[in-house]
This record gives sequence, structure tokens and C-alpha cells, in this order.
Amino acid sequence: MTSPTALPERPSWAQTVRVYLEPASLRMFALGFSAGLPLLLVLGTLSFRLREAGLDRTTIGYLSWVGLAYGFKWCWAPLVDRLPIPLLTRWLGRRRSWLLLSQAMVIAGLLGMAMADPRQDLELVVWCALAVAFASATQDIALDAFRIESADAQRQGALAATYQTGYRLAMIWAGAGVLWLAARAEVAPVAGAVPVYQQAAWATAYSVMAASMAVGVLTVLLSREPARVELPPARNLGEWLKGALVEPFADFLRRHGRDAILILALIGVYRISDVVMGIMANPFYVDMGYTKDEVAAVTKVYGVIMTLVGAFIGGALSLRLGVMRVLMLGAVLSAASNLLFAWLAGHGHDVTALIAVISADNLAAGVASAAFIAYLSSLTNVSYSATQYALFSSMMLLAPKWLAGYSGAFVDAWGYPTFFLATAALGVPVLLLIWLTARLSPR
Repeated sequence: MTSPTALPERPSWAQTVRVYLEPASLRMFALGFSAGLPLLLVLGTLSFRLREAGLDRTTIGYLSWVGLAYGFKWCWAPLVDRLPIPLLTRWLGRRRSWLLLSQAMVIAGLLGMAMADPRQDLELVVWCALAVAFASATQDIALDAFRIESADAQRQGALAATYQTGYRLAMIWAGAGVLWLAARAEVAPVAGAVPVYQQAAWATAYSVMAASMAVGVLTVLLSREPARVELPPARNLGEWLKGALVEPFADFLRRHGRDAILILALIGVYRISDVVMGIMANPFYVDMGYTKDEVAAVTKVYGVIMTLVGAFIGGALSLRLGVMRVLMLGAVLSAASNLLFAWLAGHGHDVTALIAVISADNLAAGVASAAFIAYLSSLTNVSYSATQYALFSSMMLLAPKWLAGYSGAFVDAWGYPTFFLATAALGVPVLLLIWLTARLSPR
């Protein structure tokens, strides 16, 4: 594959904008859509559907564990990185073959969820949802490697931004869009009758979601395989397992030495303010008296749009200023935006104030995410890109998710304003880690 022209050390704004129009960036937009589509369909949207079907909240909560597949994708990432798929890999190449296989599994799983009625066959719905989550996580592994190998380090911020754009648009489609489709497909109830769950309407909506995966499938088929990184042949099974499972992690430790601990610490806590605060966001909206329509319009549509704006700003600034500076900016903005929630907690029910706070918070999240993805990409060795990136992207959620489990107890004891101030304070150690990491010698 022909390499894109190297950018100057400080590209002009015109050169920066043109990066977003390069084929690699446009591919990432379409593949980002394919990656973002399944997530809500097995988590948020599915819980809405199950509740409408009459399932109790306890059961729905247990079923959310389906999403744990995303947190443990590093376990099978070495196989995606190294294992060829019979016939398919010879035809499409290592990355595209795994992308196409995982997309086909997502489509099959979504069709199964469309046809199964949770009132009569909940077990089938759960198994299909688990298949979608596993396939979606596998697609993420292959796609991260495809993105990292598709362009040089200078362009990773732009690729991350276009990827996030497609991803967020897919989340709007799989969140607000699927509800709109199900509502349009419903048969109007008889006047005065109590609305009931309509399986046919949900089957239509989920079938349209499955068809929407065609965006990713066509992109894979029309794309070119990234330049292949030749790996030394394994002489036996033990040597293959060592190369697939041990070497990706050993390589990172060899390249970074003692600095690896500092880098891993930064990865593990960079998003801690956002993740811990996010768990209590929806209960906060309910307790403040915001209606479902207000929350949906402001946070699920308008908020996502502001995240996209932030992602493009973060990608552009990463090209001009460097990833570490934008990483610091994103951390400052993310922590500061939590202070706005503390202000909102004492402001009362005010949609205009909610729009302002959500705008600032999502803009900060977009800047931080674009810079963080570019930073993680820069740490990977292309010989083990799928495995190493899967490890990094899983690590960034472990400590924050664990700590977030105590957020409800904290709010009950201290109240929302103190909670939001505490989550902002969690960002202070992150700033110190970024400053220390930026001082490391380039490797």
C-alpha cells in the first residue's frame, strides 16, 4: 500500500484539514460506524426493550454482564493478531479477514435478537446478545490493528477522530434511531387500550440495525489490506504460543523498561474522572427532575454531537501541538467539566443550564478521547498491534469501573455536589502522571 506523504513538523491548517479527507480517514469513519453500532443494541437499547417486555429490573441488571466481553477482549486478541482464518485470510489478508468474519457474526446475532421474543425465549435473546458482544469485541480488536497499521504516527490523531465520528453516529442510530424505528413499526392500539409490547415492531427495528452493518462490510471489501508485518515462522506449537501470547507483553516491557510502570499507570487512570462520574449521571438527572425526553434530547443526541466536535478538535490539535500536550489539555478539561455538574446540582431543574454543562462535558470528553487513542496507538508495536492495543484499551477501564461501583454509596453519604467535586479531584494525579510521562526519553 502506498504510504501517504509525510507531514511537516508543524503542518498548516489546510494540510491538517486535508488529512481528514484522505482515504484512510474516510475508511475509519465507515468502520467506526460499524464498530459503534452493536454496543447499545446489547446494552442500553436492549434493556429498554426487555423492560417493555415486562422483565424485572434485577434480571435486566444481571443481563448487562453481557457487556463484560468488551473488558476481556485482550484474552483472545493474540489469536486475532496471529491466527489466520482458513481461505478467508488468503483472500482478504490478516486484518480484513477478521473484520469480515466478526461483522458477519454481528449481523447473524442481531437477526437472532430480532426474531426471538424475550417473553417466550429469553435464553435465545441472551445467547444472541452474547454472540453480538463477543463478535463486536473481536471486530474492535481487528479494527484497532487495522487503524494503527493504516497510517503513520502523525495521522493517528486524525484517524482516531474520524473513527470516533463514525462510532458516535452509530450510537445515535442504535440508541435514538432504533427506538424511532420500533415506534414507527408499531400497530396503533385501540383507543383507550393499554399499550403492550409488540415483538414485530422490535423485530423490524433490529433487522434494520443488522442491515446497517453493510456499511462496514462494504468498506472492508473495498479497502486494501495494510502493509503486512512479516512475523518469524513458528517451528512448533510452544513457539507459536510464545509468539502469540507472551511476546506482545514482553515486547512492551523491553521497549519501555522501568518507564512501563509509569505509562501503564497513566493508561489505567487517565479517564477515571469521566468514568466514575458517568455512573451517577443518569440517577442525577432523574433526581433533579429532568424528563426522559429532556435527557434523551440533550445527552443522547446533542451531547454526542458535541463529543464529535471535541474529537475533531483533539485530532487537529494533536497534529499541530503533539499528543502529550493535548493529552494534558483533555485531562484538565475533563476534570474541570465535573465542577460544572457540582454547580448544576445546586442550580435546580434548568434545561438551558443542562445544555451548557453537557456541551462542555462532552466537548472535553471528545478532546480527551482523540488524544488518548492517538497516545495508545503510538505505544503499540505493529508486530503485535491487535494484542497490545486490546490490552491498553481494556486496562483503561479496570480501575475506574471498580471505583465507580462505590459511587452510589458516596452520593448517599455526601450528596451530589461533594461527589462531583471529588471526581474532579481524581483528575489531579492524572495531570502529574502526564507531566512525568511527557518527560520520558522517546523510545
